[in-house]
Amino acid sequence: MDATLRPILLIDDDTSLCALMREFFIEYGFQIEAVYQGDRGLARALEQTHDLVILDVMLPGIDGFEVLKQLRRRSSVPVILLTARTDEQDRIAGLDAGADDYLSKPFGPHELLARVRAVLRRIDSARPQNQVPIRFGNLTLDTQARELRKGHELIELTSIEFAILDLLMRSPGRIVSRSELSAVLYQRDTTPFERTIDVHISHLRKKLDTNGSVSIRSIRGVGYTLIGRKEDA
Repeated sequence: MDATLRPILLIDDDTSLCALMREFFIEYGFQIEAVYQGDRGLARALEQTHDLVILDVMLPGIDGFEVLKQLRRRSSVPVILLTARTDEQDRIAGLDAGADDYLSKPFGPHELLARVRAVLRRIDSARPQNQVPIRFGNLTLDTQARELRKGHELIELTSIEFAILDLLMRSPGRIVSRSELSAVLYQRDTTPFERTIDVHISHLRKKLDTNGSVSIRSIRGVGYTLIGRKEDA
């Protein structure tokens, strides 16, 4: 992407609309990357390389509400929802799920541009200068330095292990599905026979080795969750 343009991710299966938006927004200092499927859009959004996500509700596979729900578990990237639905309950559901704004189809490109600018102004003014390290039990994950410390000990992690632990530590106690991990790590769905994630989890457990104060628990057939003793968490 052009470094002089602010990157926006557009997740919408209407290829004609995506092409029109790409041409329109580039004139105003934005570069749009279009993704046409919900699962692939989620994977790209989780890479956190875009300033804002424009997300259509009606998508094949994973719909926009589910994409937003999963995205909010790990990212605070601003999201504007697009939908052809006009029911008020849908708008409320979108905002309750964590959308920053909501726009009904059909819409004018200038109205969407105004909403994009308004959301980005609000986000820019509230953005902290530095990211705070994530702590759980005796673990400290520094996302800026990309370092893990167990107490005062520095633990070496691979990029995949870091990404897994980052996801788990941001929402301890929540079950993270194998599909969600696969979307983050590989930008695709997992298969019932794939054991790659299990291997990474096994390696990560050995490196953590916190004598039970913090551990990664497997939920058979579902995924994984990070747990810890109450006095340590």
